[in-house]
Amino acid sequence: MRIRLDIAYDGTHFRGWARQPTLRSVQGTLEDAIARVLGGEPRLVVAGRTDAGVHARGQVAHLDLDPQQEERLRARRSRAGGETPDPVETLAARLTGVLGGYADAAVLRTSIAPEGFDARFSAVWRRYEYRIADRLSGYDPLERHRTTTVRADLDAAAMDAAARSLIGLHDFAAYCKPREEATTIRTLLEFDWHRDGDSVLLANVKADAFCHSMVRALVGACVAVGEGRLAVDDVADIRDEGERVPEVKVLAARGLTLTEVGYPAAGLLAARAEQTRARRDREPGAPQPDPSR
Repeated sequence: MRIRLDIAYDGTHFRGWARQPTLRSVQGTLEDAIARVLGGEPRLVVAGRTDAGVHARGQVAHLDLDPQQEERLRARRSRAGGETPDPVETLAARLTGVLGGYADAAVLRTSIAPEGFDARFSAVWRRYEYRIADRLSGYDPLERHRTTTVRADLDAAAMDAAARSLIGLHDFAAYCKPREEATTIRTLLEFDWHRDGDSVLLANVKADAFCHSMVRALVGACVAVGEGRLAVDDVADIRDEGERVPEVKVLAARGLTLTEVGYPAAGLLAARAEQTRARRDREPGAPQPDPSR
């Protein structure tokens, strides 16, 4: 049995998604909770591994149950009147009970995964939001864990124009931390900026996948434009030259949130997963489809 889990977390006090022997991680926290409920040694496969400090409200993972875990899942007492709740759907609530009230990680929903579903390899795009408070919006201490502060008057229109100029299929090596033999070619599907009702700057960034530190570097380039240190056209020129430049800073993880993961129609899930695995096999040393930086 394969189960899909929809997950949210505040990344402030996690050392990223991936389980680490001596550090607190999202994966380790959730797998430990699942083990308390279902036993065994559960292993989550995630759509995109996030770095330390990065948040998520639309993370997706899957879990394969062995026969013993499936038996424990289904061994639930009937409600009064003989009604038996769906044990898969109620797994999320059981995990919430283990994680505790006001936990910084939560399983929002659990459901039977469709045939061919792979949280990682079936995904076709990921979407992120990045929040910036500048002098116009001011600093809000209640939002400090998910908002980066830039002490400048940022030009939102210029930042939006710069972001839109980067959309398309390109080599984003200038906006990635290099990894040996790993591809930096990505399709940036959407990238734009606007201010919300509190004048906080919000970036919407959507791509088929992201290489290491790509989102935060793209945001850093737009901030340089907003401050007047770079012109709008410079960000595409930097991309096309393929070299990292000191004017582009990788901004803090705290402002970044994974908001959504996109999948094809149910009948195309297995084909998409097979296609992604084949591409990975052709790219030795390639990063995760979405390191979520």
